[in-house]
Amino acid sequence: MGLIAGLYGLICYVIFLGSFLYAIGFVGDLVVPKTIDSGSSGPFPEALAVDIVLLGIFAVQHSVMARPGFKAVWTCIVPRSVERSTYVLVSSLLLALICWKWQAIPAVVWQVTSPVISVLLRAFFAIGWLILLLSTFMINHFDLFGLRQVYLRMRGVDYTPLSFKQRAFYNFVRHPIMLGFIIAFWAAPHMSVGHLVFSIATTGYILVGIFFEERDLMKYHGVEYGAYRARVPMLFPTGAKRE
Repeated sequence: MGLIAGLYGLICYVIFLGSFLYAIGFVGDLVVPKTIDSGSSGPFPEALAVDIVLLGIFAVQHSVMARPGFKAVWTCIVPRSVERSTYVLVSSLLLALICWKWQAIPAVVWQVTSPVISVLLRAFFAIGWLILLLSTFMINHFDLFGLRQVYLRMRGVDYTPLSFKQRAFYNFVRHPIMLGFIIAFWAAPHMSVGHLVFSIATTGYILVGIFFEERDLMKYHGVEYGAYRARVPMLFPTGAKRE
């Protein structure tokens, strides 16, 4: 069973990588066959409704499956060793669904004409994704995406949750992964109505998601996380307070 779990976890991770890389091109209007501003575009109300439903489905899944109460029930059905991999798989498939079924709303909100500013925005776009990716390694990339869990299962070793650590980007903001997303979603030299809808909806979801995540982290880590929250800003590095 350990080998099967390991293979399953690896497949889930590969699917995640594919959807993640495609999403970069999708949001940035780069390289991939269908982007946030290309593909089919129906009447505005219809396109808006489809896009909001797609984002809503992703948000509900992403939040519900991450909650401890759901995990307690879910792991009665799915082995604990592949619970995280399953979460990653479902999230990745829903992300792929957004990219596939997204309805473009091409009306222009802003269009940067300055080559210098356009290049700077593209640079910020890349920096956002880089912050996001590096931040996952600063906590434990392989645990976050389920590979550590299936690896331990293959070795016959019980899973041990990671302890709370403050390092690198996490010394400046509590949620650098989410900061990376926000930078990447908003740093656009060409902003269509569809892209704006995407950016507003995902930013709103990020803020709501942080609220629930911090509530869980307070329950799990207690006083230690409370002290960290008092010292370090949530999203924007305004300066950590000294202990």
